[in-house]
Amino acid sequence: MRTARLRTVRSVLWAGWAALAAGAVLCVLGWYGVSGERYAERQLPYLASCTIPGAALIVAGVILLTHGRGALATARVEELYALLVASEPDDAEESAEAAAAPLAVSGDLLMVPGGTLWHRADCPLVAGKAESVPVDSKLVANGELSPCPICEPAEADD
Repeated sequence: MRTARLRTVRSVLWAGWAALAAGAVLCVLGWYGVSGERYAERQLPYLASCTIPGAALIVAGVILLTHGRGALATARVEELYALLVASEPDDAEESAEAAAAPLAVSGDLLMVPGGTLWHRADCPLVAGKAESVPVDSKLVANGELSPCPICEPAEADD
């Protein structure tokens, strides 16, 4: 299925490039024909038969290329997603226990100066940061700081 879809996408891209090339050739031929005629009534056939269809082919080529590149990107994302879904963990119970375990369990609360969240000391967002300081209870009471959604320090107070 993947190969058939990529073939279709690649043919759309080739058709887009061909339409662009044909449109450019027609525009050049139309310009050449118009430039050789002095009177406007003799220039109109070149405009009608070459330049206008050439411009339309250029627009069609751009649309085909845009659609083809979008479809190619979609096909690649779907392929990556299929690879991601296909790689399941060996032991589903261990992964379920790891997902259920809390990310941070420390009782110490920290914040980053100028930040808007307060965290547990072992939260990955503040762990190892030299600029993290203990939480100022006035900021929490005023509502200027909110609990971190990752380590959920509000549970420590309950």
